[in-house]
Amino acid sequence: MTFFDFLSLIGGLALFLYGMEVLGEGLSKVAGGKLEKILEKLTSNPIKAVLLGAGVTAIVQSSSATTVMVIGLVNSNMIKLQQAVGVIMGANIGTTITSWILSLTGIKSDNFFITMLKPTSFSPIIALIGVCLVMFSSKERKKSIGSILIGFAILMYGMDAMSSSVEPLSEIPEFKNLFIMFQNPILGMIVGVVLTSIIQSSSASVGILQALCMTGLVPYASAVPIIMGQNIGTCVTALLSSIGTGKNGRRAALIHLYFNLIGTILFMVAFYSINSIVHFSFMQESATAVGIAVIHSTFNLTATIILLPFSNILLKLATTTIPETEDEENIEAGKLQESLRLLDDLFLETPIFALDQCKIVVNSMSELTKKCLFKAIDSIGDCTESKYEKVKQLEKDSDTYDDAISAYLIKLSTKDLPDEDRKYINTLFHIIGNFERISDHAYNIVQSAKSMQDKGLYLSDIAKQELDVYTKAIRDIIEKTFLYCKNTDYEKSREIEPLEEVIDVLSEELKNRHIQRLIDNKCSVEVGFVWSDLITDFERIADHCSNIAITIVEVGENDLLAHTFKKEKDEKFMSRFNAYKQEYILPEEA
Repeated sequence: MTFFDFLSLIGGLALFLYGMEVLGEGLSKVAGGKLEKILEKLTSNPIKAVLLGAGVTAIVQSSSATTVMVIGLVNSNMIKLQQAVGVIMGANIGTTITSWILSLTGIKSDNFFITMLKPTSFSPIIALIGVCLVMFSSKERKKSIGSILIGFAILMYGMDAMSSSVEPLSEIPEFKNLFIMFQNPILGMIVGVVLTSIIQSSSASVGILQALCMTGLVPYASAVPIIMGQNIGTCVTALLSSIGTGKNGRRAALIHLYFNLIGTILFMVAFYSINSIVHFSFMQESATAVGIAVIHSTFNLTATIILLPFSNILLKLATTTIPETEDEENIEAGKLQESLRLLDDLFLETPIFALDQCKIVVNSMSELTKKCLFKAIDSIGDCTESKYEKVKQLEKDSDTYDDAISAYLIKLSTKDLPDEDRKYINTLFHIIGNFERISDHAYNIVQSAKSMQDKGLYLSDIAKQELDVYTKAIRDIIEKTFLYCKNTDYEKSREIEPLEEVIDVLSEELKNRHIQRLIDNKCSVEVGFVWSDLITDFERIADHCSNIAITIVEVGENDLLAHTFKKEKDEKFMSRFNAYKQEYILPEEA
């Protein structure tokens, strides 16, 4: 083997690994967050879970990626640990698809149609189509499809380059002796484990083994234990990704390890026991790419069929290794922490799905913010200590939401996302900022209510009636804004600005009325200060609702001209404004 053959081997390996990466990323983008949502909803039946795991892995071309998804879903309590077992088993079956695709590179025939089945024959056409889609298409989905085609072509060129460059190795006696040594099952398994642990992809390591088979010096006696080791080595990725997750996340990673470890031991014991009796004739034959794919598929199918009925034992092993603690059993996690668990760093490997999780958590924050404000409103005139503490805690929870979501969005913004989704990240930043400020104003309101309670101050009957109308308008704008935000309803969000302007008119009128009551000695100065603070906080809350509505409208626009709708006083705007004005009429002054 010459130096240039070695360079060709290294280059082929680089293209092979890079092509697999590009292919996987493209497939993930096209699938978006749909795969995770399917995993979340359709894992109740063990057989269905296995098929689902196999299907998802066949799409993303990586059992490690599927397992990492599952760990994230388990850690976030979106699926139960029991449901994850079948998906993990199915992932091992799905990853064998890659070896079958790569085995096509070994096709040799003078027949034109059979030769066209060889990937390197049609890869140039696929690459050209892919490049055209990436360069000339304006739509992100078509660009992603182009990336898939380019990744596939690079993968096949890399495989072909590796296969061609290793052929001279057949002339080196040391290389042949090396694979004779690997016929020892233990040594062969160690090689498979180490190789796969380093490149963190069983599909890639099996592909490398298939390329080495082109030398004709890799007997099945060496290939079998290496493949077994590769199935164990692929668990490293899941184990590493589970670091820092909750107990169930780590247990899911252990189930993946135990499945492959126990499956390998059972398969090896059975295989070599039978071989010692019947002496399989093929063991000393040179392995082929197709033969490698057959062994890889046979092992994973057999292991799944045998171990699926005993999935509870795998579950027990994992929970025994990482046992429950007394505190964990007795303390129920709060709704806040349950929600924030959706912001799992594992999901960042699938950015589109991670963004979907952010939306769910933002919706939870909106519900908490609404609850915080409505409880603050209810405390006016009857602010008990428990009501005050409840609003205070909700405001703190809002701050926690804001910090956690912001930190996660910053991480997510560094990932490769379509422009539309990147724009939506900025939208979420604006939305949660306004939610947090609304909670701050809610806390100001409950402080004002408590101050009145502590000082024995009370609103007059007419002031109570005015405040009742005013807070109904505030509740209305909150309900509408948060609903349209949840549904990302661009058109409905345009209804918020007319209502906000009506609230501005009401605010001004309430301030003027109270000034007149002060002049007429119908109200104390102390109550006047509290009243002014309350109206100011409510007015600011309406402003934040307007900000949220504008931000949502911008999502549906191609530019930042959405702000102009705030200034437009067209017929539709004035119609809504007048309707709201008629709905919220202050009572006649006494």
